[in-house]
Amino acid sequence: MTRERYIIHVDMDAFFASIEQRDNPAYRGRPVVVGADPKLGRGRGVVSAASYEARKYGIHSAMPISTAYRRCPDAVFLGVDMDRYIRESDKIFSILESFTPEVERVSVDEAFLDISDTYKKYGTPYKMCLAIKDLIRKGTGLTASIGLAPTKMAAKIASGLKKPDGLVEVRSEDLTGFLRPLQADRIWGIGKKTMAVLNNMGIHTIGELAARNKDELARTFGRNGEWFWEAAHGIDESEVSTEREVKSISNETTFEADVSDRDLIEKELSWLCELVADRMREEKFICRTVTLKIRFGNFETHTRQATFKQPITLAQDITVEIKRLFAAFDLAKRKVRLVGVKTSGLSPAQDNPRPATGKESIQKAIDKIRDKFGRGSIRRAGSRPF
Repeated sequence: MTRERYIIHVDMDAFFASIEQRDNPAYRGRPVVVGADPKLGRGRGVVSAASYEARKYGIHSAMPISTAYRRCPDAVFLGVDMDRYIRESDKIFSILESFTPEVERVSVDEAFLDISDTYKKYGTPYKMCLAIKDLIRKGTGLTASIGLAPTKMAAKIASGLKKPDGLVEVRSEDLTGFLRPLQADRIWGIGKKTMAVLNNMGIHTIGELAARNKDELARTFGRNGEWFWEAAHGIDESEVSTEREVKSISNETTFEADVSDRDLIEKELSWLCELVADRMREEKFICRTVTLKIRFGNFETHTRQATFKQPITLAQDITVEIKRLFAAFDLAKRKVRLVGVKTSGLSPAQDNPRPATGKESIQKAIDKIRDKFGRGSIRRAGSRPF
């Protein structure tokens, strides 16, 4: 007898903006936009989060902050306070893990849970979802939307249907009926380009996709075509994964105005290298590859990377290589809009035990000073202040 699967997708409602509204009563009921400074419509950068009041103006995450300002100049525009948001995220995940150990972190405000073996304490899977929502509200003052379904993909879709503070259950016997009328791009892996091809084939909904021949889809889309067909029929055996593999760590900066001053750009790169290195040490990683990202004023974007024979973790080593990569770019006739630094090829530091070098001992002393007096209390020469 096959065990019935109960997968839930928990999605916090307008997470960053909701935290700001919770902590400042004056923001409640008002459009709140979290992200870059709009500079009266001339700002750079993008929206990180928008409250539901802001979304009524068509404002959404990843939108240019200047566009958000033009759509609602009277909105409350706030900077990103990631440390505070992560603290709230940790509280939420502690709550989720009190219900089941089968928790997959998708992002700071999103998770999958497998409650197949733990729901009976609450009577039904639906009642367990109600208990999760209630405890999140009591513990954080925030609301979550939950989708309950026999598959991860269906649970993800369901959680977004009745936001905010929604709960949608999809039973096994209703799964294909639930999927059939939805747009085909609800299926994971179907983006704009693939959807355009499907539309040209006369396919717009998941039901129309399910009605096509599996071999036809495989000829058109390869192995992805087989997945599209299976997903359209409700076949999704992907498991909730409790192993969270970090593949890379990155930070980037969009300048307030395009710049060609090489010294200024190098200071920004040094600062980004320190941020990335700090995060690596906090999460106890070392890396083998560093990547420079540079975007010019015309949005032309380049990446350059270098790989080390021995893994590294120090900002000093990352900075030397990033500056070497940057030196290859000619800025004589071009200005820079954005720069970014990424480390990848990550592995746990404990997998590479070795005596600390002199530079690493100095870094430990720096970390202790920052832990006591704040990150901005000490910085390297050539790096801009935190």
